Amino acid sequence: MTATASGFWAQATADPHRRVLITPTGESWTAGRLHEAANRLVHGLRAAGLREGDSFATVLPNGPEFLTAHLAATQAGFYLVPVNHHLLAPEIAWIVADSGARVLIAHERWAATATAAADEAGLPAPGRHAVGDIAGFRPYAALLDGRPATPPAGRTLGWVMNYTSGTTGRPRGIRRPLTGRPPEESHLGGFLGIFGIRPFDGNVHLVCSPLYHTAVLQFAAASLHIGHRLVLMDKWTPEEMLRLIDTHRCTHTHMVPTQFQRLLALPEDVRASYDVSSLRHAVHGAAPCPEHVKRAMIDWWGPCVEEYYAASEGGGAFATAKEWLRRPGTVGRAWPISELAVLDDDGRPVPPGELGTVYMRMTTGRFAYHKDAAKTEKNRIGDFFTVGDLGHLDEDGYLFLRDRKIDMIISGGVNIYPAEIESVLLAHPAVADAAVFGIPHDDWGEEVKAVVEAADGHRPDEELAATLLAHCARRLAGYKRPRSVEFIASMPRDPNGKLYKRHLREPYWRGRDRAV
Repeated sequence: MTATASGFWAQATADPHRRVLITPTGESWTAGRLHEAANRLVHGLRAAGLREGDSFATVLPNGPEFLTAHLAATQAGFYLVPVNHHLLAPEIAWIVADSGARVLIAHERWAATATAAADEAGLPAPGRHAVGDIAGFRPYAALLDGRPATPPAGRTLGWVMNYTSGTTGRPRGIRRPLTGRPPEESHLGGFLGIFGIRPFDGNVHLVCSPLYHTAVLQFAAASLHIGHRLVLMDKWTPEEMLRLIDTHRCTHTHMVPTQFQRLLALPEDVRASYDVSSLRHAVHGAAPCPEHVKRAMIDWWGPCVEEYYAASEGGGAFATAKEWLRRPGTVGRAWPISELAVLDDDGRPVPPGELGTVYMRMTTGRFAYHKDAAKTEKNRIGDFFTVGDLGHLDEDGYLFLRDRKIDMIISGGVNIYPAEIESVLLAHPAVADAAVFGIPHDDWGEEVKAVVEAADGHRPDEELAATLLAHCARRLAGYKRPRSVEFIASMPRDPNGKLYKRHLREPYWRGRDRAV
């Protein structure tokens, strides 16, 4: 079989017995089974009152139900709203209410949170469905049971409406207009061509992060649409990832630097006991990757370690391992369907090598923040938008990131970039994770604060703090050095590696006028 633009649905019709999914429990699903489940869910959601343009939300772990929801939404003109299951009930309630979700599908693992969120959002009982048992929720199976397994009438492309993490203020949904076209005309797997990932070709995609994350779901869905088998992880551990790569001969995956660090921390004999030679593309993004970590991964896994920079809103850059080794620190050049620009505070392009705010543009269409026209326009200059990152382009158009505007520390009128200091801390063997931010200082405005998660085998005490400060003193100019180090048992990151730095910074600024 050769891949076409028609995607998963046509492939499942042509070869329903092909294995397309290995669940976290090891269960194998065929294309026909997944196709029928998606069709039944469309019929069930329509029976529940959903119509084209309506939304439904999910609070689900990685599993067949998540992929079923995605396939249902994208062939019925619905908006799927995947919710981060680490959020608290009021945060989930906000997303459910703001998105206008008429149905919530939640897993029993988060029963109490889902119930409280549904109550706060005012979601009627008929719109509540549970995978497993949640009091007051209808069984998820009731949406599917007795429904036709045949494709629904009036098939039209739907979208995912992801909610931003809400660096400041409430998170906002990223909403793209529906095209009204049949899903087969939408080239849903073509996105992976940017990274050199080809249709079929024996490819197996390992999903090793939560599917509620924009990029993780996009990579997984695109892989499914171009004929790849998916292997799903539920709760990631480094050795289990290696085992799955070895067992299923996985060829590509989407990762974050935190996972690299955990993999590299495994004992040498454990790392050597698994064969990862099947990997062709280990694409990473979502957070800065310290240079020494990237080099160590390339030394271990070879040139399959590739990097991208993007935002949920769209646009991005990509760098192969070869390009990165020629230009250490780059996140690559613009995708073929994207443009990059670095602008000053007046919106004018800056020369190559000069620091400015990074803007992007997708040539495939615009987006809007749901119910927030002011935010939509505030972050735009023409068709270009920014998420607040600072960086520069070189003469050849390669992008180098420095930090985020909101994270930049201004001490005594001097700009200090936490990512540089964090990279120095992470190079010390006693540091498993690190976060650097500014805290109030009466004379300088801000001073540099470091919070560190100690590596296994190292005691988080005053002696280690002094060692780390001395380590920074040997590698950083005086004004960049942390003035103090505190230790934390576990850094507040989501499973995708995104650091909730505001949770660390906010207590120091409470009652003051700095945005956190």
